[in-house]
Amino acid sequence: MAAAAALAGGYWAGFGARTQQFGSFPYKGDTELPLVALTFDDGPNEPYTSRLLDTLAERSVPGTFFQVGRCAERFPSATRRVVEEGHVLGNHSYRHSFTSYLRKPKQTDEIARAQDALTSISGVAPALYRPPWLCHWPWVLHSVADAGLQVVSGDFAHPLEVFQPPGGWMARWASGLAAPGAILIFHDGYESYGGRRDQSVAAIGPLIDLLRNRGFGFTTVDQLLGVPAYQA
Repeated sequence: MAAAAALAGGYWAGFGARTQQFGSFPYKGDTELPLVALTFDDGPNEPYTSRLLDTLAERSVPGTFFQVGRCAERFPSATRRVVEEGHVLGNHSYRHSFTSYLRKPKQTDEIARAQDALTSISGVAPALYRPPWLCHWPWVLHSVADAGLQVVSGDFAHPLEVFQPPGGWMARWASGLAAPGAILIFHDGYESYGGRRDQSVAAIGPLIDLLRNRGFGFTTVDQLLGVPAYQA
């Protein structure tokens, strides 16, 4: 029991969305204004990223997209569209491979290769980094800082999103998480493999409407945290 408890505690310390044991890992903005940031991980993944961008454009809502380098190379036009339409592009590693934490736990190569790919494709150099699975072991945080990037956490919009429950369910659950400065995490892809994300896309429009009815507005992660979106 003691060993299991220690293992669980160690996992939570290194992967918990709100844990700060190993250093700053911001999961919300310091504001009392009714503002939230919608963020999207694991893309680009077509046609879902484009459908998501259509929904955001229809409602004039900005998003923050933490993209995987390999996926950006697969769908470069979707990555360029994120930037062209005024959303913020962030780094989410190159391969999104859990085994890379075992082979190269500092993640230096994953961060750098993704940064090169995203910059080459989009013309901007992201200044925000969200580690896959929110892994923020001390050596990962050090690698992110050494690369001149700001690490970002957030709250998962729905605990079962990977199984794609109905979009309306996810919208209502995510609405319940909203609070001033909240950073909500959705996924328009699955690791670096793509996968269907119909219901994640379907959740976004209703969620925006629910939050607007409660008086919330929308912003990007850099604005919430008061940090640059891109490196010079």
